[in-house]
Amino acid sequence: MIIRYIRITHIPGPALASWTKLWRLQDVATGQNHKTIINLHRKYGKLVRTAPNVVDVSDPAMIPVIYNIKGNFKKTAFYPIATLIWQKKAQSNLFSEIDEGIHREQKMKTANAFSMTNLLELEPAIDSCSTLFMEKLQEFAKAGKSVDLGSWLQYYAFDVIGEITFGQKLGFMEKGTDVDGTMKAIEIMTTYNTLVGQIPLAHKFLLGIPGLAYIFPQIETMNTILNFTLKAINSSSHSSQEPNKDQQVQDPKIRKDMLWRWTSLPPTHPLKMTKRDLIAHCSSNVFAGSDTTAIALRAAIYYLCKNPSTMSRLVSELNSADLETHLSTPTPPSYKQLSHIPYLNAVIKETLRIHPSIGLLLERHVPKGGATISGVFIPENTIVGINAWALHYDESIFPDPEEFIPERWIDSSVERLSEMERSFLPFGAGSRTCTGKN
Repeated sequence: MIIRYIRITHIPGPALASWTKLWRLQDVATGQNHKTIINLHRKYGKLVRTAPNVVDVSDPAMIPVIYNIKGNFKKTAFYPIATLIWQKKAQSNLFSEIDEGIHREQKMKTANAFSMTNLLELEPAIDSCSTLFMEKLQEFAKAGKSVDLGSWLQYYAFDVIGEITFGQKLGFMEKGTDVDGTMKAIEIMTTYNTLVGQIPLAHKFLLGIPGLAYIFPQIETMNTILNFTLKAINSSSHSSQEPNKDQQVQDPKIRKDMLWRWTSLPPTHPLKMTKRDLIAHCSSNVFAGSDTTAIALRAAIYYLCKNPSTMSRLVSELNSADLETHLSTPTPPSYKQLSHIPYLNAVIKETLRIHPSIGLLLERHVPKGGATISGVFIPENTIVGINAWALHYDESIFPDPEEFIPERWIDSSVERLSEMERSFLPFGAGSRTCTGKN
């Protein structure tokens, strides 16, 4: 163990971090790890040791190395902590699966539903969520009541995920509340996964005890996210339909949401999902999709309100586009229309830069034989990775990184834009890029 810990003593970092994982655990527990890592890289450089066997990297040139499409830098024990337990058996998802072969197989099964072409078919359903969201805000305004916009943006995100995944809203905006305590459950599980993930061995003595589902069967019924997903699947109009895709494809009344695409394949189709697959991927949408989407929406609203000149320019550009192409009639503006508005897209990109939804290290194991990272040899089995916050706040790449400047994505030189694009990491990279980024 001592040899394992001293083999990366040449990497600088906090003194206590070189001896114990507890330094990293307490830092993550503060909820300010993303800020800590920015300051550490500014102090020590591209490589920082944050645990006896962990090296944080802030070097865009290392993105294609650590997160290459071959996947030879394997995911660490941090990820399986998010594995679902259903009917007393573990069921991984695209995030929690470590095995590259299984991940590749599952990604093939889900990829079609996440394609931009197929998601655009669901645009009317998403528009209905946007319309309902605006109606609810107008009700608050007419009544002269204040609104917790942070909560309502998450209600909106949940209902959008419901339409995309299950073909129905999940009731968050209609009820104006946290349905079945799902948001609270996500907060609790995210906290557990985040903290225990810093010392993954601890999971085996907590919720990861082998055979726990047999010893304590109630643990499944206590899983709010699993129960919420099962209820949504069972209430979907597709759940009781027999697969007859040739007929369904020609039926314009069929909502081609993800559940439909995953259940309508014939039993012999190589990409047909088992029920276990279906539950894992649907619950992953509920768990990960709603939260990260809400974070991005909140960040966009926050920084626009904080920067009135930016808000003014965006509104002006949208008004001009509306006069030219009638954006607001008869339905909310389409993705195709909005994708051609430069400043709006710059605002979105700057939001994802200044406030990435994931604030932790995207961990990987250095493969057998070791690897050279940022010019320094790192032994095999060392944990390395990049935190998007560290890259996005690198002053040499993004001048004035603490400032919300959408113009940087429009006015920068070709060389600077290329460098910023290479350093942009809101959705991960390589074979494990977030499938839900569209």
